Amino acid sequence: MKSPPEGYESVAATLLEEMEKQVPEHLLPHIAKAEHVAAVLHTTVDALAQDRYRRRGLPWCKIGGRVRYLRADVLKFLADSRIGGAA
Repeated sequence: MKSPPEGYESVAATLLEEMEKQVPEHLLPHIAKAEHVAAVLHTTVDALAQDRYRRRGLPWCKIGGRVRYLRADVLKFLADSRIGGAA
């Protein structure tokens, strides 16, 4: 497996910090429902369900039989999925 380019960790960390500031907590709480995540990602709850079924996309957890996403995981996933451009 290829290792990330030199300096990638610092760019990802900077991007993650910026996203943490820019995404308000009322839009994406620390423990979020699929509806919150879908709104932030501009997708649907059904698309998130398909990703879970196919075991791809965002990390998620089940709490009492209900699917939840952690804010930190969503923001990290977005930062790690970024392609091109300067940070």
